[in-house]
Amino acid sequence: MRLSSSRPAVDASGRTSRHIARQINSMIKAFFKPITFAVLFTAICSASAPAMADPHAVAVLQSLDKVTARVSTVTVPVGRTAKFGTLFIKVYKCDKRPPEETPESAAFLDITERNTDGQSVRVFTGWMFASSPALNALEHPVYDVWVINCKEPIEPAN
Repeated sequence: MRLSSSRPAVDASGRTSRHIARQINSMIKAFFKPITFAVLFTAICSASAPAMADPHAVAVLQSLDKVTARVSTVTVPVGRTAKFGTLFIKVYKCDKRPPEETPESAAFLDITERNTDGQSVRVFTGWMFASSPALNALEHPVYDVWVINCKEPIEPAN
């Protein structure tokens, strides 16, 4: 005795279950298509790229001599070198985000130390960030140096 028939199920109006399933599927797609487009359009339009940091001409650094507890604010123009104790701090770049973005100043520094015998030893090269001084810090037994701010924006050339 066979329980299932070889013919597909038919409703009262003569449509098969497969036909009904296809109609329901197309109705669901037709309903969700505009919603999906609206969600994607909103996500794309609202997700704006963050603004690029603006270059500045002067880096404001703060330094600490751990032996004497002397804290100094050092203002260094980009491309110049400043001396703090036995350290020579050269600023290659100083960037600051525009006011409408999350505040952040970052400077690319090269810090060398002059030993008592006159030799220079590089102790740090890299980016330092004002908002996260411990992220990429100078590791030195006597001195700490960190970025405070960037000043004097450089206007783009037209």
